[in-house]
Order: sequence, then C-alpha cells, then structure tokens
Amino acid sequence: MLLHWGYMHPDLATVEHLDELHRLIAESESRPVLLFKHSYTCGVSMEALDELVLHMNESATGAEYAMVTVQTHRAVSNAVAQKLGVRHETPQALLIKDGKVVWSASHFRVTAAAVEDAIRTQS
Repeated sequence: MLLHWGYMHPDLATVEHLDELHRLIAESESRPVLLFKHSYTCGVSMEALDELVLHMNESATGAEYAMVTVQTHRAVSNAVAQKLGVRHETPQALLIKDGKVVWSASHFRVTAAAVEDAIRTQS
C-alpha cells in the first residue's frame, strides 16, 4: 500500500541540521539508530519510505528513526557520507550502532523485512 506524499510517521524525526546528526550518532551508543536518506523526487525512494513506515507501524524495536531529505538538507546528507564513511545513495537506510554503520541498504533493498531483520540482529 502506498502512502500519501508527505506522510510522516510520528516517530520518524527529520534531520535538518548538523547538530541533530551529531546527536543521532551519539544516541547510537545507547540504542540503534536507523537513518534514512530520502529523495522526494524519486519513486524508488518513496517506495522505500513506505517500507520503512510499514516496519515502524508493525514493530517495536526500541530503535530511533530519522530521515534526511537530500534536496532540502544537502549539507547534512553530505556529512552523513563523510562522518559515517559510506557512499551516498538515495534512497539509503543506515543502521548506526556505537557511532558506526553496522548495516546499510539502498534502493529496492530497503524493505520492512530487511530493516526489521537488521535491527533485531544488531540489538
């Protein structure tokens, strides 16, 4: 089921500033953080966001969830790649634990089941 444009899950925080990214990385020391890099002009990214929201609606993992929209927050998106040592892709899901990326997926590999499995495996 596709969701409406602009739908935001109440537990999916938007990351708009570098200090918010730094806080998320620090938060990953105490619980997993799933960071989703999103492009609002890409159909594949919209499908990946739908999958992430589906996972969030069906699971209670204790993880923190956040999203960076690449068109509107390019500096944050670039900092994600630089600080976490990952190649930029959109859509892209990054599971961060202890300040490091422990799992990532992009494009059609971002599914509710894949996110669920990654978080459960790393918790």
